[in-house]
Amino acid sequence: MTGSVNPVTAAPPAGDTARMERVLDAAGELLVRQGYRRVTIEDVARRAGVGKGTVYLHVRTKDALFLTVLLRAQRRMLADLADRILAEPAVALPWRMSRLMYERMLGDDVARVLYLGDVEVLGRLVHEAAETLGELAAQRNDVSRRYLRLLREAGLVADDLDVDEQVHSWAAVTYGFFVLGGLPQSGTFVPADSGRRGELIEHAVRRLLAGPAPESGAARVAAEVAALYRPLIDHIDTEWRRRVR
Repeated sequence: MTGSVNPVTAAPPAGDTARMERVLDAAGELLVRQGYRRVTIEDVARRAGVGKGTVYLHVRTKDALFLTVLLRAQRRMLADLADRILAEPAVALPWRMSRLMYERMLGDDVARVLYLGDVEVLGRLVHEAAETLGELAAQRNDVSRRYLRLLREAGLVADDLDVDEQVHSWAAVTYGFFVLGGLPQSGTFVPADSGRRGELIEHAVRRLLAGPAPESGAARVAAEVAALYRPLIDHIDTEWRRRVR
C-alpha cells in the first residue's frame, strides 16, 4: 500500500480537530502511565471525554492510534532537529544527528516508551507504518539518500559504499540501539547510563560513515541539510493530522 489509510478530503471542522488532539494527548498520557499493553481504546476515550465510537471513527485500531501519537512526537523532534542544525552546524553530521535524536527520544516521554520500552510494541508499530505509511516511508528514504549524497560530495561522508547501502547500514546501527534498549536486561549488556549510550551511537555511526574532510566542513552544508528536512516535517505534520480525521 502506498498512501494513507485515510483519504484526503476537505479539512475537518475545528471542533473535530480539537477533539482528536485531546484523544492523542490522552493516549500519550495513559501510555506513559500504564504501558502499551494495559491501555485500551475505552481508557483513551474515557480520558479524553469522548465516546469509544468517536475514536474508532478516526483510527481503526489501537496500533493505528499509537502510531499517530508517535508521528506527532516525531514531527516535534524533527522540527527541533532542523532548528538545531542551523544553530549548531556539527549536528548536520550523521553521527551527531543520531546521538541527538536518540537523546531527544529519551527526553520525550511518549517517544521513549514507544521506541525504547518494548521491542514487540515497536515491531507492531513498524508493521502498522509499513501497511499504511508507504508514501511517507518513501519520502524518508529519499531525504536520507539526498542527505548522504550531499555530505559525500563535501567529503564529510565516505564513498566506499553505495548510498542505499549506507542508508541501510546507518538505520541498522541506530535502530539496533533502540531494539537492544527494549530487550530484557538479563544476559544482554545495555549501558545503564543514557549519556554513554548516546556516545556509543555517535562512535558507531562515525566509524561507519565518516569521510576524509574535517568535521568543521559541516558549517558549509548545514543550511542545505536543514532545508532537506523541512518538507519531510511538513509531510509528517500533514500525515498525522490526516490520520485523525
